Amino acid sequence: MSRPEDTLAADVHYDDTEARKYTTSSRIQNIQASMTQRALELLDLKFPSLILDVGCGSGLSGEILSQVPPEEGGPHVWVGMDISASMLDVALQRDVEGDLLLADIGQGVPFRPGTFDAAISISAIQWLCNAESSETSPAGRLSRFFNGLYSSLKRGGRAVCQFYPKNDVQKQMITSAAVKAGFGAGLLEDDPETKNVKLYLVLTVGGNATGSKDIADVVDGMDGVDVLDNRKKGEKGGKGEIKKGSKAWIIKKKEQMERKGKIVKATSKFTGRKRRVQF
Repeated sequence: MSRPEDTLAADVHYDDTEARKYTTSSRIQNIQASMTQRALELLDLKFPSLILDVGCGSGLSGEILSQVPPEEGGPHVWVGMDISASMLDVALQRDVEGDLLLADIGQGVPFRPGTFDAAISISAIQWLCNAESSETSPAGRLSRFFNGLYSSLKRGGRAVCQFYPKNDVQKQMITSAAVKAGFGAGLLEDDPETKNVKLYLVLTVGGNATGSKDIADVVDGMDGVDVLDNRKKGEKGGKGEIKKGSKAWIIKKKEQMERKGKIVKATSKFTGRKRRVQF
């Protein structure tokens, strides 16, 4: 079965017709509600919070955030961002309570540092893995998104991104970009080994003085969760540990350029190899 992100950009695919069809489908409404509730469980918010809804669409998830009862930590205030003007137009027609922003998450998250207590994303970030042209770098788009998301969250904040990777390569591409941005990351699968499997990327910005939990505490005791956290790797040793001009130094520079959205040559066995002196 073909995936829409393989053929068209999100803002092209979700035109006026598709936006209305998506929003009025009872099946999609039920699935969206279920995944949003699961994401809220993983966020585990104890008080009314300001939440960023990434890829908010027509506001189906946002409505649930607005309706969380006080005894469950709500109601929450939310801001939604989406690349589809048609989806946001439907959200305005439905008079959702959140503020809306037309923006491409692959170009970053345009909010001041520390703006949000938490973030949520349902069925959106897999679109970043596709390139509509040779000038578009999926790695660069993922890097800009996760770096911007990390910056926009308060220290101790969390994000939960439900997504549908096409394969293990996309799954690794997404989780690696999140970890490189500084997040503690845990992957959680609901209904594994079934056609209804749901994948959730649980992200934390780290603890703070108030005792906010880090990723290892958030997923403690959960079955089928892999924690991906390289923030403490390489703490031993000071600067200058990687020799300038070495293969490791070159690879690190390439990764930095990819995070800026630039296209670099693939690493090979010849990368960093010394040339013979020519006479």
